[in-house]
Amino acid sequence: MVHYHRYHQPRKAFESINKDEESQNLVMDCSSSVFCKRTRPKLITFLFLITFLSCYYVLAPIFFGPSFNLSLLYSYGTEDGANVTIPMCSSVSSGTICCDRSGYRSDVCVMKGDIRTNSSSSSILVYNSRSTNTVSSPKQGRKVGEVQLLQHEKIRPYTRKWETSVMDTIDELNLISKRVNLDRVHGCDVQHDVPAVFFSNGGYTGNVYHEFNDGIIPLYITSQHFNKKVVFVILQYHNWWITKYGNVLSHLSDFPVIDFSRDNRTHCFPEAIVGLRIHNELAVDPALMKDNKSIVDFRNILDKAYWPRIHGLIEDEEREAQEKLREQIASTPSLQASQQQYIKVQENPSKKPKLVILSRSGSRAITNENSLVKMAEELGFQVEVLSPGRTTELAKIYRVLNASDVMIGVHGAAMTHFLFLKPGSVFIQVVPLGTTWAAETYYGEPARKLGLKYIGYEIQPRESSLYEVYDKNDPILTDPASITMKGWEYTKKIYLDGQNVNLNLRRFRKRLRRAYEYKVSKSNLNLQHKPQ
Repeated sequence: MVHYHRYHQPRKAFESINKDEESQNLVMDCSSSVFCKRTRPKLITFLFLITFLSCYYVLAPIFFGPSFNLSLLYSYGTEDGANVTIPMCSSVSSGTICCDRSGYRSDVCVMKGDIRTNSSSSSILVYNSRSTNTVSSPKQGRKVGEVQLLQHEKIRPYTRKWETSVMDTIDELNLISKRVNLDRVHGCDVQHDVPAVFFSNGGYTGNVYHEFNDGIIPLYITSQHFNKKVVFVILQYHNWWITKYGNVLSHLSDFPVIDFSRDNRTHCFPEAIVGLRIHNELAVDPALMKDNKSIVDFRNILDKAYWPRIHGLIEDEEREAQEKLREQIASTPSLQASQQQYIKVQENPSKKPKLVILSRSGSRAITNENSLVKMAEELGFQVEVLSPGRTTELAKIYRVLNASDVMIGVHGAAMTHFLFLKPGSVFIQVVPLGTTWAAETYYGEPARKLGLKYIGYEIQPRESSLYEVYDKNDPILTDPASITMKGWEYTKKIYLDGQNVNLNLRRFRKRLRRAYEYKVSKSNLNLQHKPQ
């Protein structure tokens, strides 16, 4: 399940509080206050500010060293005129470490120069053999070859920074900058001429939402500008994860993945990014990407990654169909020769709009799913019920959803698969009691950014199995927000693990008819504009 992390009640006038429903951490945000009025600065204050900034620009490089940069203060334009924010640490001097710890979701450190791994000490070192700029007396002189520690940073390279309980389970890395006589340093066992990106596969890995939101999409954001000329180094490495996402990784990197903990060789790199950049829920923000990449571009990567495997699946099915046909002909000589034709598997042989229902078992299941299927078929849909498991091959899920026009599912991690729908498709999310904010934040808003037509169907109390458990006036039914405010434990126990859905089909039919009419009209419009 998705681990909620934002307090979602309406903002107060003076301050709003974002609350992590699992960790109970509070984040204060006064930016939306309607009571905070800005007064016009007096002339002397304005002059003081100008003087201060001028001195800051001049003196900062002296005090903070050559790695200092002012990138946070600038944005630059692209060829299409869009402004893009330059990330901190976009410019780092050789032999130094720059860490951006300003993000709420993750820390990211950048190293450049002679970089070497030492897995036994959980360290990444960058060596600097240049002489110092510091003027020292003879008493402060150092012996030739003596190591001088310049900088030491620690980082847990995972994108749930605010969740202390989870981050405590993530392996910590030591990032060390040293000035040393390189003759006394262990040489490189493996020399790479491309950068490395270090990240962890711990935390919530194993949940498809978190695998995409906390891992794959941030990896794309962090590495895509290298154009596959990058090596991925993984902490808390899982073979099953490599198997599951190998197709996608091959479109982000041309090189084998390195298991940091088990590979004891010294790997040398010219540059390293430690930690992943993350924008929002299942999102790629073009304003934060140098080349204005968006979530649509990420989906294009998925398309390239999965289609070779899909073509292989189709060929296997066609081969099996041919063999069955030959067996039928052999056992039934009276069959006409005309029947001995090549069988071609079509993704959607019917011209009807295709509807896929993502079926759940256990909690948040649609108990009248069979009736829903029948109603959808009566409306004119070709219906397929898909029940993806944790071991279901993603290419097979992608194949089904990529060929569909509408997807229906109840709020949960499996809704992450909306990423497999083509832009212009319809995504109907059934929203159980107590999940309104999460359904919109984690899936509704991201789906719109992908170009989907999103329809959120919020169930009524009578459509929830909780209606048979609690009194009709219980706040659990009448005011779910008051219950979810109590914390993650209440939300999980009552609304996520203890609730199923029995759809009011008359009410739901309106949404389904709207989706049908939308797809049919769009299909007709496409036919009108299709070249003759």
